[in-house]
Amino acid sequence: MSAPVSVPVLDVDALLDEPHTGIIVCCGSGGVGKTTTSAALAVRAAMRGRKVVVLTIDPARRLAQSMGIEKLDNTPRPVPLSDEAKGSLDAMMLDMKRTFDEVVTSQATPEKAQQILDNPFYVALSSSFAGTQEYMAMEKLGQIHRQAQVDDSYDLIVVDTPPSRSALDFLDAPERLSSFLDGRFIRLLLMPARGPARLMTAGVGLVTNALTKILGAQVLRDVQTFVAALDTLFGGFRQRAQKTFELLQADGTAFLVVAAPEPDALREAAYFVERLSDEEMPLAGLVVNRASTTSGEGLSAEEATAAADRLLRTDPASLTGGLLRVHADRARMVAREARLRERFAAAHPRVPTVVVPALAGDVHDLDGLREVGRLLAGTHLDG
Repeated sequence: MSAPVSVPVLDVDALLDEPHTGIIVCCGSGGVGKTTTSAALAVRAAMRGRKVVVLTIDPARRLAQSMGIEKLDNTPRPVPLSDEAKGSLDAMMLDMKRTFDEVVTSQATPEKAQQILDNPFYVALSSSFAGTQEYMAMEKLGQIHRQAQVDDSYDLIVVDTPPSRSALDFLDAPERLSSFLDGRFIRLLLMPARGPARLMTAGVGLVTNALTKILGAQVLRDVQTFVAALDTLFGGFRQRAQKTFELLQADGTAFLVVAAPEPDALREAAYFVERLSDEEMPLAGLVVNRASTTSGEGLSAEEATAAADRLLRTDPASLTGGLLRVHADRARMVAREARLRERFAAAHPRVPTVVVPALAGDVHDLDGLREVGRLLAGTHLDG
């Protein structure tokens, strides 16, 4: 039997206290507690003296309730922390369309901006185009960071990345969207809207006619009008996407991969770790949420099962026998999760890890987030 893999421990408080750490990005598959982890990290950092803003893309809107805020939107709102807090905390939720609108109005003349904002194709693109949410999450991160550099409003930004079935879509989205906006297909649509009619070659005319049949004349006109209006902004999209990507690669950024102690979630976490390494993103470590625990040291699963069987043979209604079986089931689950974590560690031995025990109930207030923060830091006492 091979010896357990020695796993480096993720020191969450050291990460939060490091002044050079300016951005923490929590990423992971859906349903692993990513939003709660982001909020708990932000609360703990603020309690310990940082000026924090947490940006969430949580569709369930649980974060506002747990932070004691009536609602979250695209504007940072102060979180009412206790008097013990040494820092401050604001929270906000990404409004995808509003962020896209802000990009347009900041980069175009008022007349051109209004032309874009009123265009039906733009309304569809800014609200539901695949990748727009991920792009705008990175756009909003860039906006917050640039403003904080000017007014010193925050020294730590915590980002809860969009829930996505495809790992790290938010890293790909800026390139996908900017490539779409200045790609060959869009340029082809733009040709009739530019310059003399002689540019309308027979080939372009055939393509346009085919697209008119597929999309309809009005939709095609909306697309062409949108692209013509947005043409002056093409370079800005790609340039800002590149700057944000470079910001994510910078030393002051730390990625935390969040997972649950389940095979699928840890497989996804392994993909995240490998992809971050490929992209040269600064990985701080792995958070394994909702880990099972037993009531204490003592009987193994086998010993508990044997003792329960003996008791229940003589007394089928034995409460102790029933409790022993519950303990045995829990002990097996704990051992199973430990094996899964060891398998992950064997494949990724240099990834610092913290294991967060499952809470008895859901997190629904600031006290709950503080408790999660204490568990992330490996302590039940406030640091």
